[in-house]
Amino acid sequence: MGSIEVICGSMFSGKTEELIRRLERLSYANKTFKVFKPEVDSRNKKNSIQSHSKIEIEAQSVNKATEILKYKESFDVVGIDEAQFFSYDIVEVCNKLANSGVRVIVAGLDMDYLGKPFGPMPSLMAIAEEVTKVHAVCADTGLPALYSFRKLENEDVVMLGDKNEYEPLSRKAYVSKMKKK
Repeated sequence: MGSIEVICGSMFSGKTEELIRRLERLSYANKTFKVFKPEVDSRNKKNSIQSHSKIEIEAQSVNKATEILKYKESFDVVGIDEAQFFSYDIVEVCNKLANSGVRVIVAGLDMDYLGKPFGPMPSLMAIAEEVTKVHAVCADTGLPALYSFRKLENEDVVMLGDKNEYEPLSRKAYVSKMKKK
């Protein structure tokens, strides 16, 4: 039987870096893996994922989560980055993979810029054997940052961006800045 692991947190918290770290350690056990990311995530090269600290690994871009199932017999482990951008189909895909014996490691934002649960991430956390929540450091207070504060006026739930558009904030700093908006 396989399993599901979820790595979640705010922007700049090291989710992708932790995903890559877990995948690269598999070589010690002679395990094979394949990494996937949503096609909508166009911030990096099409066939790779990259952490903010520039650690990079090859990845397959897919339009829909169900495309991942084509590979389920080929690899011991499947890594999925930016899972919040997939539809809720990702939950069924992860269950099918795990039920067929594949270890699935999923990374994604747990909350959107409004501090609300983001897309399928809460459902993925509910079915996971293991959930790891990582934190950035708050840009204002130096405390652990749980929130991805959007600096720009844009009400789209999905808005790709980096340090110019978002900053990691602690609860105290986030509540204070949201009151001013």
